[in-house]
Amino acid sequence: MPCRANAVRPGLLLKLLAAATVLLLVPQVNAQQQDPRLPTTTSEDIQKFCTNIADPARDQRYLLQKQELEKLQGEVDSRIKVLETRKAEYEEWLKRRNDFLDRAQAGLVDVYKTMKADAAAPQLQEMLPELAAAIIMKLPARQSGLILAEMDPKKAGIISMIISSAADPKTSKDRS
Repeated sequence: MPCRANAVRPGLLLKLLAAATVLLLVPQVNAQQQDPRLPTTTSEDIQKFCTNIADPARDQRYLLQKQELEKLQGEVDSRIKVLETRKAEYEEWLKRRNDFLDRAQAGLVDVYKTMKADAAAPQLQEMLPELAAAIIMKLPARQSGLILAEMDPKKAGIISMIISSAADPKTSKDRS
């Protein structure tokens, strides 16, 4: 009978071969981890990375916000220019209108001063109440009273309210 002491079982041989392979690989893994050429990431490295990019990221964020604000400021400025242009146009139109009304009222007052109350009343009650009130205010009080007496009571009441509000010191004359 052959000696079994020197004989190796095939299953045991495979186990020994696998163990030897594992032992040979472990030092290589450890060697790779300590290789300075390979990157290692630790919490300290992560902290350094975050610290290094924090300022440029903040600067970029501020730059984007600044660009957005400049864009919005440009839009606001252009809208302000449009509004200022429209305001100037409106003020010019208002000035021309007021000048015309002043000239027209001065001429109309002279016309109505010479008219009889029964002839003036129907014409004044057909006008805009504000214009009729302005004309009646410039007429002598006696003639104004006669004209208002000849008018439709509703129209005369509206004109009287306009005249009284114009005389009220609490009413602002400056609408700006």
